[in-house]
Amino acid sequence: MPLEIIWSEFAERQLDDISDYYTYKAGKGVSKKLVQDIIKEANKLASKPFIGQEESLLKDRKENYRYLVHKNYKVIYSVNENDGFVKIADVFDTRQNPIKIERSE
Repeated sequence: MPLEIIWSEFAERQLDDISDYYTYKAGKGVSKKLVQDIIKEANKLASKPFIGQEESLLKDRKENYRYLVHKNYKVIYSVNENDGFVKIADVFDTRQNPIKIERSE
């Protein structure tokens, strides 16, 4: 049975920021396609939650975080098999300083 995909408020804000940036830089069509493709990539986790690699920069957290990559973005998530969901915690632009991934939201 597929797991439910849940987006944190923080991850949703990151998608909004990505959308705003690409709407400004490249137009609404490019922005919409990129955000849809990121969401489509995350939706793969419903049936294959462990396809992503472990996120080594977040190993000290109590949650076990994994990630998928789509273009320049890491979709960072955790899996809760007992409760039947995958939580998308962040969408991180890999062109940023990697230390920023450790932000506390």
